[in-house]
Amino acid sequence: MGTQAETTVPATGTREAIRTLNPGYFALVMASGMVSLAMYHQNSRGISVLLLWVTVAAYLVVVAVSTVRVIVYRHEFLDDLYDSGRAFGLFTFVSATNVLGTRLVIDGHTSVAAGLLVVGTLAWLVLGYLIPWTAVLGTAERPVVRRANGTWFIWVVASQSIAVLAAVLEVELSEPWRQSLALLAVVSWSIGVFLYGAAGIFVALRLLLYPLLPEDLVPQYWVAMGATAITVLAGARIVEMAEAPMVHATRGLIAGTSVMFWAFGTWLIPPLIAAGVWRHVVHHVPLRYEAPWWSVIFPLGMYGVGSHYLGQADQLPIVYYIGSIESWIALGAWTITFILMLHHLIHTLGPGSR
Repeated sequence: MGTQAETTVPATGTREAIRTLNPGYFALVMASGMVSLAMYHQNSRGISVLLLWVTVAAYLVVVAVSTVRVIVYRHEFLDDLYDSGRAFGLFTFVSATNVLGTRLVIDGHTSVAAGLLVVGTLAWLVLGYLIPWTAVLGTAERPVVRRANGTWFIWVVASQSIAVLAAVLEVELSEPWRQSLALLAVVSWSIGVFLYGAAGIFVALRLLLYPLLPEDLVPQYWVAMGATAITVLAGARIVEMAEAPMVHATRGLIAGTSVMFWAFGTWLIPPLIAAGVWRHVVHHVPLRYEAPWWSVIFPLGMYGVGSHYLGQADQLPIVYYIGSIESWIALGAWTITFILMLHHLIHTLGPGSR
């Protein structure tokens, strides 16, 4: 890497922040967009619009910073790409792109959302073949399963985010596009279901075969629950799609499977809370802001929105009510984390930082 490229970034805390940027920082966009969706469905339109602006701003900033990192700190980026414990965080770009597109459809920006679907789908295809090759098959570390963690479920979330946006656009766009969007929604949903099973096996093997230290229990394990919730949302949106041969053939299967995923995701919440208590209370791991905390906020908002749609699509009032409560919990958690993030950025990027 040439020294000329490095001089384009000031030698301050900003430079170090870009160099060490977490590849999963797009989870900030995912969380903000999902809580915006949750507030829209709770009829809090003002809060939803405010969060939409935050989502758009965060997306543009993280895209810009990530681009600078790829160009200026190419070796650090490649290290992440070959790191099985971090590489799957790159799928947050796919999920963030599609979550933003899904929220924009509500305000009538279907053309922009369609463009984001194209970008998200292409990125999903590229990363879906590249990351398993580099981070799993191409790494010298063996056994790879030792590094499996909650970030592996982000691949599932990325697949289901495509299904969600495709299903939303299928209802909005004209007939020539509906068949293709229905096919894309069902295919990506189905792939996501299989990927959840695969990721679950690898992560379970890591937990069973190797010692688990408190530091290993990273916040991204919450994505295991978030992946079930977005599978529920994608399934509910597919069930609501306009009639198409692919939808007609799979509607009953998808509806039933979505209920099963909602039940399993609900069951996961108490163990995840207990794991957090074990990590931070029992073993005194400091509870301070870090980028992976957005991987907790997104599942909370996702669970609220997924429960809302499942209760509505399958006429399950108790599920609908649970989704409403969870949506407000997600808003509270997002607000606290956002304030902590701003405090962290001020101290990290401020004039006195080094």
